[in-house]
Amino acid sequence: MNRHKPQIGSVEDGIGPHSLLVGRGSSSRRIAYLRRAQKPGTARPAIVWLGGFKSDMRGVKAQHLDRYAAETGRAYLRFDYSGHGASEGRFEAGTIGAWLEESLAAIRALTEGPQILVGSSMGGWLALLAARALHESFETERLKGLVLIAPAADFTEALIFAKMSHAAREELLQKGMWLRASAYSPEPYPVTKALIEEGRNHLLLGGAIRAYCPVHILQGMRDEDVPWTHAMALAEHLAADPVSLTLVKDGDHRLSREADLARLSAAVEGMG
Repeated sequence: MNRHKPQIGSVEDGIGPHSLLVGRGSSSRRIAYLRRAQKPGTARPAIVWLGGFKSDMRGVKAQHLDRYAAETGRAYLRFDYSGHGASEGRFEAGTIGAWLEESLAAIRALTEGPQILVGSSMGGWLALLAARALHESFETERLKGLVLIAPAADFTEALIFAKMSHAAREELLQKGMWLRASAYSPEPYPVTKALIEEGRNHLLLGGAIRAYCPVHILQGMRDEDVPWTHAMALAEHLAADPVSLTLVKDGDHRLSREADLARLSAAVEGMG
């Protein structure tokens, strides 16, 4: 990671996005970020947005949190993983480990004080992995809470590979990539062999999970990508941490309606 303190852009000044250099040598890449500074005199935990698979930092929920941060005076950081949005890199080259490395680099270089990590879908998995890594490096004071929206913990294995047809698995093994149809794009999402195999290094649901802080899960019961039972299983594995689970009976995977966004703000507000 770049040892020099990166320039920190403020969303409200109209400047940005800025970039942060992550990695070394041939694996280095610049990730784009936007940051809203904390309002002077405000002593509330900041917010870090961790987006989903193939999403970017200008999505509906990310923009909503920016407005919420402005209204409440909180600092707010959002960024694009490599291969996403305005960041460098090819999406097909990405792995959970690489995106976790970028998430930790952004948190460490661009935030101060306690943080509320808000993870959506894949970002929920990354938030849990980041919390574990911060604890292991004696940085637990950075963690004020986790708000997880349809958290797709272990999705590469439990929600993709385990549900692939025999033909799809053969394509993945022989070609190194499988094109998965998506309800959110006219183009299929590429799922690589590297994504699946490297993802196995970060699986959580095989045992107890610790977040080392309070967790609030928001989950739609009409979610066709991350079943609500998956969120229930995650909550059960988080037995040692305070966990709140809000099930939205008519909610889909995105949870981006006005009522859903209000629930998101309330969950963040409840963290302090």
